[in-house]
Amino acid sequence: MRSPSQGAARAQGYDSVFRLRSVASLHITDIESAINWWRDRSPSPDGITACREVLALAEVYALMVYYHEADCDEDTMPEAPREAWLAWYASTPDAPCIAICSTSQGDEVCKGCGRTFVEVQHWTSMTPAEKRVTWRRITREGTAWRFNRYAERNGDRPASGAIVEPDATIAPDRIAT
Repeated sequence: MRSPSQGAARAQGYDSVFRLRSVASLHITDIESAINWWRDRSPSPDGITACREVLALAEVYALMVYYHEADCDEDTMPEAPREAWLAWYASTPDAPCIAICSTSQGDEVCKGCGRTFVEVQHWTSMTPAEKRVTWRRITREGTAWRFNRYAERNGDRPASGAIVEPDATIAPDRIAT
C-alpha cells in the first residue's frame, strides 16, 4: 500500500522517482571500484592477505560473477560489505552538478549534468544506490555539458579546445608538439 506522500508525489508527476527506487541497485563496477579503493587504502602487507573490507566486498563480487549478476540489492547486502561500499561511496563526488542547471529554466533533463528534473529535485533524498544508478546513466550517455563543453568544471579532463599547460614534471623533450 502506498503512503500518502507517495500518492501525492505520483499525482504531481514524480512517478519516475519511485520507479527508480524499485530498480536501484549496486552495479558490479561499483563493487570493483570499492575493492580497488580499499586495496589502495589498505595494501596487502605480504602480497597475499587482504584487509577485511576487501575480503567482504570480494565475496559479494565473486558471487555476482559466479551467478552472472551485474547488480546486487543494496538493502539485502550483508553489513560488512555494505559498510565497506559506503566508505568508498563517501569518497566519490556526491552530485554531478556543474552549477549550470537548465531544469530551473524548464528543461526536463539538465543540459549541465544530465539528470532529469525529478532526479535534481529529489537528489538529497535518494539513496547511494539510486544516485549511482543516475551517475552510471549520465556517464554512459555522455551528452551532458559536464562531459564535453564544461568538462573542466568536473575536474576530470579539460574541455576540447582548452589550452592545457604541460606538466612540469615531464621533461620538455618528452612533450609531443
